[in-house]
This record gives sequence, C-alpha cells and structure tokens, in this order.
Amino acid sequence: MQMKSSVTQNDVAREAGVTRSMVSYVISGNSDRSVALETRKRILDAIERLGYRPNKAAQVLQQGDVAFASNKIGVVLCSADVFLRPYYAEIISGIHTEAHRQNCQVSFIRFFYELKNPVLCNALIHEEEIGALILVAVDQCLKTEEDLKIMEKIKERLSRIVCVEFQYEGLSSVMFDRRETAQRAAEFLIEKGYRDIGYIGQKDGRMDGVRQAFSRNGIELKEPDFFLAETFDMRESFRAADSIAEAGKLPRALICGSDEVAIGVLSALGKRAVAVPSDVALISIDNIESSAYTCPPLTTMNVQKKAMGERAVSMIVSGSAGKGADAITVVLPSSLVVRDSC
Repeated sequence: MQMKSSVTQNDVAREAGVTRSMVSYVISGNSDRSVALETRKRILDAIERLGYRPNKAAQVLQQGDVAFASNKIGVVLCSADVFLRPYYAEIISGIHTEAHRQNCQVSFIRFFYELKNPVLCNALIHEEEIGALILVAVDQCLKTEEDLKIMEKIKERLSRIVCVEFQYEGLSSVMFDRRETAQRAAEFLIEKGYRDIGYIGQKDGRMDGVRQAFSRNGIELKEPDFFLAETFDMRESFRAADSIAEAGKLPRALICGSDEVAIGVLSALGKRAVAVPSDVALISIDNIESSAYTCPPLTTMNVQKKAMGERAVSMIVSGSAGKGADAITVVLPSSLVVRDSC
C-alpha cells in the first residue's frame, strides 16, 4: 500500500484496537514501558496496512528541536578508506548494534573532510540535528590549523562526544593501548627465544611498545634496521616486505602493526618462497576475521573492535561521556590469540 501522510497515530490505534499512547510507545521505541509481544505485533501490522509514517514536523513541534534530536547520533570517520578496512567495519558494526539496542538512531555517517564545508558543518553539527557525535580515528586527518578549528567548533556545539581509537584534549574516548599491546606481542616472541626481531607497520605507540619490550629484556635495538617500513595496508606492506626480502634484510621474526599489514607481508614472503614460521616468524595486532584463515593462520593480539563502538554509544546514553575536566578515557584490554605463524 502506498504510504499516506494523512494517516495518524490515532488511526493506527483504532486499527490495532489499542490506545494512542501505546502506539506512541511502540513507535518511539520507549523502553520505560513494557508492551506485550502480541500487542506490539498488532500495532506494527496496523502500521504496515495503513502505511503510517511519522510526521517529523509534528514531532518537532511537540517535543522541541533539541529534544527531538536527543537520541540521534552522528558518526564522523577519518576518510572513505575506512569502509574498505575490516578493522573499522567492526567498530561501525558495534556502533549500530548498540544504538539499536539503546533505541537510538544513527542519523548520519560522514567523513571529516566534508565538515570543511561550512554549510554542511552548520547543517549537521548542532544539537537541533543530533544529540551526540562519535568520531572514529579522526586523529589521522588532523593535519592543519583548519582541521583543529573544526574540532574546536565540534566541541563548542555538542555536549556529548566520544572519540574512538584516539584521544583529543577535553573529549571522552574509548580505545585500546597500542603501546602495551605491541609490547606484549614483542614479549611473546622474545619468550619463544627470538632475538632478531623487526617491526613493520604504523609509526605510533605500537613501535614504542616494541622498543619497550626490547629494553625490558636486555635486547640491543639496532636502529634503523629494527624499523623496516611504515605501512598501513596490504598493498604497501606487500611491496615493503618484497623489497626487504629481495635485499636479504629479513629478520628472524617480524611484528606487524596490524593484521592487514601482516597479510600483505605473508603474501610477499610466499612469493619469495620464505616459509612462515620456519624461516620468518610473524605476529600481528587486531585479530580481524580473515587473520584466522591466512596460510598459516596469524598469531595476533585481539583488539575489542566491536566493543569499542558499543562502548562509545553506551557512554553517550549513560551520560558518562563528559567534556573538559569531566572527560574520561576508557581503555579496553587486548589479548593474545596464538595460531601458527610463530
């Protein structure tokens, strides 16, 4: 049936044989009042038959702009590349899963560079449009003074903001400890007797964690041979590992900054007939789904990716996502997943 804007909640109530307030509870997803499954089904069936759709203008008039937008969450990603990365796909999945559970709505998913358009920024980033904002890995694109000004504008306009995968002064965040996670990965290799260890991947806290593991275990750090290449994805890590192997500079063991990097390295080593782990042992970080199905399966540090997205939403709903002096940082623990690559 074609939807008719003239259909009201009163019409739905009459069709379903319930009160209008009961219809309103079901439509809003209000969890303060339980509705019997049979009653809920009658209401939803009536909505389907009549083609009812909410009248946004009426809701805004009834509730006010800010109240109407209070359960709407905006999501801003660092770039479009995020959609190609399984790691971030799990974070976004967590955001959607928890938002649905909490009866919130993900109002939009945008990229940070889009907010450089003042018209779009003014249209999206205010409390009459969304009640909260989740910023995912946005630190990767904070490179200019203009970028920082946009961040400050966001801080001024919204009271509930959570950064995922990074920290920003005065904002709440949820993340994993890159340094500590990489340190544990390195120490696992060291405990297995490896001493000739290299690192390939992101040049951030992960690399610092590997250095810390070397220092704690009395292993000489040979710069610059220890840091073999800065790579972020499978393509670049394949090229880097292929060049390292061709030059005869492969260490006995490799720590990869992410599973995607490790998959690229595995492919390059396979091309060069370098056996893993008998020739080169490999450990990585993230535990994306595909890491269990490589050849050999990757030993990796599990990062709670979906849980980070879920926690960001729960911090918003619970009101714990403070700002300024009330900002909090939630660090989710990582864990070792032992497979066959080392």
